[in-house]
Amino acid sequence: MKISIIIPILNEAATICKLLSHLIQAANSKDTIKEIIVVDGGSVDGSKKTVQNFSETHDTSIKVISSEKGRARQMNAGAAKASGDVLYFLHADSFPPDGYDQNIIDEINKENEAGCFRMKFDSNHWWLRFLGWLTQFESKRCRGGDQSQFITASLFKEIDGYDEAYVVYEDNDLVDRLFAIDKFVIIPKYVITSARRYREVGVWRLQYHFLNIHMRRWLGASSEDLYRYYKEKVVS
Repeated sequence: MKISIIIPILNEAATICKLLSHLIQAANSKDTIKEIIVVDGGSVDGSKKTVQNFSETHDTSIKVISSEKGRARQMNAGAAKASGDVLYFLHADSFPPDGYDQNIIDEINKENEAGCFRMKFDSNHWWLRFLGWLTQFESKRCRGGDQSQFITASLFKEIDGYDEAYVVYEDNDLVDRLFAIDKFVIIPKYVITSARRYREVGVWRLQYHFLNIHMRRWLGASSEDLYRYYKEKVVS
């Protein structure tokens, strides 16, 4: 059983090597990691070269490929190039727990074909601690890409991967579809993810907009509507 780790990036030159080092050191065994595929969506800060330099100096199969910008597109592009039995999608600022590879394989061996870890932010803000606490519950409402997502390559193909119509909410859409066919499990260990977006935008302002996006989706908003709102309210 081999895992292909897929990491979409955009201008992550300052931090991507820290994650790559962590993935190598935290793995239970090098034999379980088939490859690490870093998918660049058009970085202008030298991210691709940074990954290539890292790969040349480490005894690990690290590939860097290019894709159209957009997390769903990038992750699908990485999956198309992957040769592992299991795909593990990871954000560039999320760090999985020690032994993450064996945790994933253990679930696959129990016939749990997809799932994620629990999550904690690298912040002591009480609201962000509360959000992390919620990730222990087996509800699709408490899920997000920051928790990372694993899925067998065969199941990923069967459900047609990420819906590229979603520029935001792509992780939640995938989880919704997996919950619908009862194919999702939460591993009781924690990914530590960066709260940098909350620090940049403001905890309450960003949380309000995220809740608004979820509510709009539940009320039937299209992927274009969600992206338009996100770009206007969060990115601008």
